[in-house]
Amino acid sequence: MKDIPVFDKDSGLLIASMPERGSVADMLVSKGDVLLRDLEKGSRIGTSSLLRVAQLRRARPDLNPEPIRGNVETRIQKVDKGEFDAVVLAEAGLERLGMTGRISEQLPVEDFMPAPGQGALAVVARSDNLGVIDILRSIEHPQTRAEIEAERELVRILEGGCKVPVGALARAHGDGIRIAACIFSIDGREKLLVERSGSVRE
Repeated sequence: MKDIPVFDKDSGLLIASMPERGSVADMLVSKGDVLLRDLEKGSRIGTSSLLRVAQLRRARPDLNPEPIRGNVETRIQKVDKGEFDAVVLAEAGLERLGMTGRISEQLPVEDFMPAPGQGALAVVARSDNLGVIDILRSIEHPQTRAEIEAERELVRILEGGCKVPVGALARAHGDGIRIAACIFSIDGREKLLVERSGSVRE
């Protein structure tokens, strides 16, 4: 969900359904299951997310986050081959692929804020296909939609996205919702954290 664009009215597309959200946490997959705190100085950590880079630099400024390409399996293979000492991946993706056995460590959300929309899926449909849209309502999870829309609205307001290290996590409970958001400097040294509560209807 974090990579789904915001569709405008002329696109002919809409997010017809959001199933229940999975885990929002980031995971470390390392060679030998070494924990983040125990990785050697200068270890190469694969991630192409500016948010994860900033948070890694904040937690362990002596490590070397480096861009990595490929799907989840390819990234883990690069660790196995010694091209990287570790990679940071979303737990939800590992769960859906049945690869949780490769997790070395769950990174705490308070130190590794997820990207807006992380852990969620979106089902996109043509906006004029009312029959399909009606069918997809059966897998809609209202709480997830409220959370994701709040996080995506934050990105829109900040004019952020993948080019800005912005983290966000909303939690809806009944008619209420609370969102925590943070923005980092690229080197991770500066962090601005804001938390707000309100009504889902807002």
